[in-house]
Amino acid sequence: ILQPYTLGLLINYFAPSSSVTQTEAYIYATAVIVMAAIIALLDNHTAMVQMEMGMRLRIATSSLIYRKILRLSRASANKTASGKIINLLSNDVARFDQVFSYLHMIWIMPIQGAMIAYLIWQSVQMATLAGIILITLQTIPVQGYMGKVTSKLRAKIALRTDERVRLMSEIIAGVQVIKMYTWEKPFEQLVSLARKYEIDIVSWNSYIRGITRASLVFTERTTLYFTVLAYVLAGGTVTADKIFSMAQYFNRLQSTMASHYPLAVTFASEAAVSVRRLQKFLLLEENYKVELPQIPSEKISVVIKNVSASWDKETIANTLDDLNTTIQCGKMCAVVGPVGAGKSSFLQLLLGELQPSQGHVTVGESVSYASQEPWLFAGSVRSNILFGQEYDEVRYREVVRACSLVKDFIQLPQGDKTLVGDRGTLLSGGQRARINLARAVYRKADIYLFDDPLSAVDTKVGKDLFEGCFKHYLAGKTRVLVTHQVQYLRDVDFIIMLYNGKIRKQGSYNQFDQDDFKLLNMHDSNEDSKSQTGGDDIATIADVNYGTAFDEDEEEPKETEELIAKGDLSKSLFAQYFKAGGYWNLLPFILFLVLGQLGSSGSDYWVAHWTKQEEQKTKIRELREAGIDTSNITAPSIFGYSQYFDNDTALWIYGIFIIGCVVFTTARNLMFYKICMNASKSLHNLMFTSLLKAPMKFFDNNPA
Repeated sequence: ILQPYTLGLLINYFAPSSSVTQTEAYIYATAVIVMAAIIALLDNHTAMVQMEMGMRLRIATSSLIYRKILRLSRASANKTASGKIINLLSNDVARFDQVFSYLHMIWIMPIQGAMIAYLIWQSVQMATLAGIILITLQTIPVQGYMGKVTSKLRAKIALRTDERVRLMSEIIAGVQVIKMYTWEKPFEQLVSLARKYEIDIVSWNSYIRGITRASLVFTERTTLYFTVLAYVLAGGTVTADKIFSMAQYFNRLQSTMASHYPLAVTFASEAAVSVRRLQKFLLLEENYKVELPQIPSEKISVVIKNVSASWDKETIANTLDDLNTTIQCGKMCAVVGPVGAGKSSFLQLLLGELQPSQGHVTVGESVSYASQEPWLFAGSVRSNILFGQEYDEVRYREVVRACSLVKDFIQLPQGDKTLVGDRGTLLSGGQRARINLARAVYRKADIYLFDDPLSAVDTKVGKDLFEGCFKHYLAGKTRVLVTHQVQYLRDVDFIIMLYNGKIRKQGSYNQFDQDDFKLLNMHDSNEDSKSQTGGDDIATIADVNYGTAFDEDEEEPKETEELIAKGDLSKSLFAQYFKAGGYWNLLPFILFLVLGQLGSSGSDYWVAHWTKQEEQKTKIRELREAGIDTSNITAPSIFGYSQYFDNDTALWIYGIFIIGCVVFTTARNLMFYKICMNASKSLHNLMFTSLLKAPMKFFDNNPA
């Protein structure tokens, strides 16, 4: 605010009847320069602090979402689409970066507006009201309404984006089936339609943003025009110090009221929508945490008493119903039953993933779990087994041997340093299952839970795992093994038989008869499997020469980085973008661009010419009053044409420039966003079409 005020004092020095001395003019000029430097320094430093605050909040919120995902219950995870989570982490948290840059303008704006109104009042008196009222009407009601509309559109956009991302994720995940049946075209049209619905709402949001951006150009000029109009109609005379000081004041005011304040309202509205979406996600049900009384005996690891539980609380039928059992410390318990009996849910109950609706569950302190579906991350085999734990060479070799991985390590090109690929795509299903098992076994725990780990391996390897891992290596530990392999039940300590979510029978193997296994659609093939697998496999694995399976000196390889184009953007890239936006839109955009610039620059040029003319008129009047001949003084020329314009004509010409600035600047922005929306839709559909047409090798190397 002080800079425009000082600039007005400096300009007044050059007025014909100025009382400002040369020394004062030098002081004012120095002050303007110093204040400009201070503004540049503080503005950039303030912007950096604001961006840092927004970035910190975005990172903290992203971390909060990540931790919430890890704590989500299985029921909540099943109800939450992956597309929604991706959208939260990519779009919603990004709003915090934007809102912090402008949020403080909401309280700065009224203070700054009152101070500027007072300073302008000192120059043009009542005419100040015309400009202040106009810029206030343009800002508070109009921008407030646009902020509300933007908030509603943002909520709709988020829903449409969630649906599109979910649809694309499912298509990419099932691309093998799609390619097998040549369904690329129907699914391409499905995604194009979803994208169209999304773009329709995004377009309206972009057009509102375009109008807001256009107001940054014409608000200062229209406000200055109506202030000058009121001042001239009231009998005032325009002078350079008044006009250019007011222009600077309104420039500051429009920067706050027409630029930063609308952006603050818009971003605050969008951030509010994001906060509500984040709040809804963060309030989802989390894992059931077992914090119950201590186990009554040190000889017992698990106590389940009168427990019923269901994944969906709205359903009447329970997934698990009226369970009562205890599992002794250091014993191996097998959980058997037909498909859908609730075996996996039983393990989820012990993990705390499934919350009991009634009853109590008490579990030992530490639990290690191996899921039925192997989960691997991009990295080496060793890093997948260690999973962040400290490397113990002796324990590691024992676990690898117990999980029948030594032979695989010898066959792998770099032993246990071999990269598994994204989600383990470079390994076989059996190798993934055993690495998944080795990760659970390597972790030191009181209780080990295994969800049917023998289903992914053949009979011979399955017997090796049972004998070497479950029976011998983990001897003395509490083991709960879900299995369909009835031939191993003779060697377990305790059996729990589930049927329709209930415990049908439990006890030792001798307490079960053949009718029980027939009910499970099983038959005891223990003797057959013994004759098939032989009994020397464990010794064979133990005697294998490690060779290159464990090369401690070899450096662990790194994942292949994605190819990223670097360098300056080529002209052809811009040409392709505008081509995607539609060449037929480019010509009117360029036309509106030129006309809008003519309107804005023309209005500025005309104000300067009009001010110069009025000051010359004042000078001529003073010379005539002093008796000096002024016939040889010509009017200031504009485009080679010298003539004095009366105030009415000057105001009409000025108004025409302002109207042109408003109309064509708005049209330019709307056309620009139309091109962007067309390009976005075209490029999105083109990329997705190319993705669907990619060979299967691409999806094997880059799994979903």
